[in-house]
Amino acid sequence: MHIDIISLFPEFFQGPFDVSILKKAQEKSLLEIRHVDLKDFGIGKHRKVDDRPYGGGPGMVLRPEPLAAAIRSVLREDSYVVLMSPQGKVLNTNKCQSLAKLNHLIIICGHYEGIDERIIEQFVDEEISIGDFVLTNGGPAAIVLVDAVSRFIPSVLGHEDSAYEDSFMNGIFGEPNFTRPYDFEGSKVPDVLINGHHLHIKQWREKKAYEKTKLVRPELIESYTKQN
Repeated sequence: MHIDIISLFPEFFQGPFDVSILKKAQEKSLLEIRHVDLKDFGIGKHRKVDDRPYGGGPGMVLRPEPLAAAIRSVLREDSYVVLMSPQGKVLNTNKCQSLAKLNHLIIICGHYEGIDERIIEQFVDEEISIGDFVLTNGGPAAIVLVDAVSRFIPSVLGHEDSAYEDSFMNGIFGEPNFTRPYDFEGSKVPDVLINGHHLHIKQWREKKAYEKTKLVRPELIESYTKQN
């Protein structure tokens, strides 16, 4: 999968994509992440990329000309263009699975007060949010999107089933996890997990996952109950 990230600060992404699973995925050519510096397409000798909004208001807005040029510099027939925006649909597991099937993903990182609406109308296939809050720029959201989507690219995770056994895959949280030591400061691993009875373990995990979801995210229980 090829991902192009358009932003004002490509250096912002140094680190998150250069370690751990995402680094290995790139080394194995399972994932290619490229950065497009919007300033390279800026206007005039000062490479201007923003301007004051028509109608007034605080802050600046990214101009359409540099954004259009940046998008066109990487646009392909099979490209899917996403704008990270608090006004988009909230990212979820189903969306991550869908995006992971793409050949080419272009991610636009918003800055300042946003981008010219005409870019959204002409180029953007979908606006995606990572939650009901506003960030200083779209960079952190882009990192979250890339990380979440990459987990569903075949062979990126060491265990092929790992991504499909996590929280939200069946509509609720995942189960609690335990490892050695058996006794940690007086708190012991539940006996059901060490008795070797797979059906009992499965039932216990489902029960605990349901209880935690009901406590923390009760709104998820209704849809989960309908599915089951």
